[in-house]
Amino acid sequence: MTENMNLLSIGGSDPSSGAGIQSDVKTFSEFNAYGLTVITAITSQSTSDFGMVEPVSQKILKDQLESVISDFKIDGIKIGMVFNSQSIKTIYSKLKKIKVPIVIDPVIKSTTGGMLIEKSAMSDFQKYMIPLATVITPNRFEAEILSKIKINSKNTMQKSAKTIQRMGAKNVIITGIEDKENHISDFIIEKNSTYNITGKKIKSVNHGSGCNYSAAMIYSMSDGKTIKESALFAKKFTYNSVKNARKIGKGIMITEIAKQDNTKKELSNAIKKFVDMKDIYKNIPECQSNFVYSKPKPKSIKDVIGVSGRIVKAGKEAIVAGNLEYGGSKHVATALLTINRKFPEINSALNLKYQEKTLSRIERAQMQICSYDRMDEPKNVKIKGSSIQWGINKAIKDIEHSPDIIFHKGDFGKEPMILLFGKTPKEILNKLSRIL
Repeated sequence: MTENMNLLSIGGSDPSSGAGIQSDVKTFSEFNAYGLTVITAITSQSTSDFGMVEPVSQKILKDQLESVISDFKIDGIKIGMVFNSQSIKTIYSKLKKIKVPIVIDPVIKSTTGGMLIEKSAMSDFQKYMIPLATVITPNRFEAEILSKIKINSKNTMQKSAKTIQRMGAKNVIITGIEDKENHISDFIIEKNSTYNITGKKIKSVNHGSGCNYSAAMIYSMSDGKTIKESALFAKKFTYNSVKNARKIGKGIMITEIAKQDNTKKELSNAIKKFVDMKDIYKNIPECQSNFVYSKPKPKSIKDVIGVSGRIVKAGKEAIVAGNLEYGGSKHVATALLTINRKFPEINSALNLKYQEKTLSRIERAQMQICSYDRMDEPKNVKIKGSSIQWGINKAIKDIEHSPDIIFHKGDFGKEPMILLFGKTPKEILNKLSRIL
């Protein structure tokens, strides 16, 4: 997970904020990424019709690009509306040497009817824009225009995607392929593989789903995810935005970004900060770490969100291997649930490698410490696999205030461990900063 991610949207301004750069900024903000913008054209459009397009001058386009590229570390770029050949060539000249993921959404026509690229610019789009693409995300209509192949079968869809790939795009995703069984699929062609990602179709005309998809795609790719992982993420995000579409104006509905789960968002932000802490890899145990956060009054691990894999040590780095999911953690989540039953204000936990020097720092910081001895663990507890629950209960049995730390020194074949507890992930990080 990349902390302080900066994502650049290059495209047209949509005053309805349903699409274009306004839509991208909303999406990036929802992911806690900072959205930078370069405007290629001003459009006048509403939810009912499309008015005028006025491209910006090449001088100001070039100056915008130079301004953001010189000032910011850019983690990923999304390119939408480019409109004319001059804009295409200017963008190409500034981006051709940039080594970050680039998603191109080849917008040709607005849902409200306006043309978003001049016909005379299509050949330059193919020559200069498509080779910049780490991923290009045309819908069926756009893929047909770019490839000059009518898509009416699986075979022609594959031919269309391969034709676009031969133009220079590393990966091609043809979005929104409908079938007769009320499903909608995205056809994906990577360097050495092709596959479909299929989901339910929502019967509605909306404004903004293409922008939502490509913006989610560049966020996920910039966060280090694979093409397939990013495509799955983008599809799910777009499905939810279409499902939540609202009739804000007098015409078609505008997609609405479903608000993220705040519990998930808080933990995600904390994990980003955790893995970037100096020398944090030295505090990852052999069984790896997990960082969890629960909803208020959790009843089971299904109410506790954690990393579905682990936070793992890789060389001199800590890496998040897995996604944030409710029920994603078993051991650390069980420890949290157990302590939460006695101290309901405790909703977050993190496990660390047991080290005497860490314990000494914890003592110097005058934190509340508890421990238990795994050597005392009854055989029937070991057989039932409820060691954590037994240990936490034993450690907190005679205390009146919630502990900051619970540790044990292990047992035969069992690694010693430090568990850090807090009300929120932010409080966990504050405690960590005092002891590491």
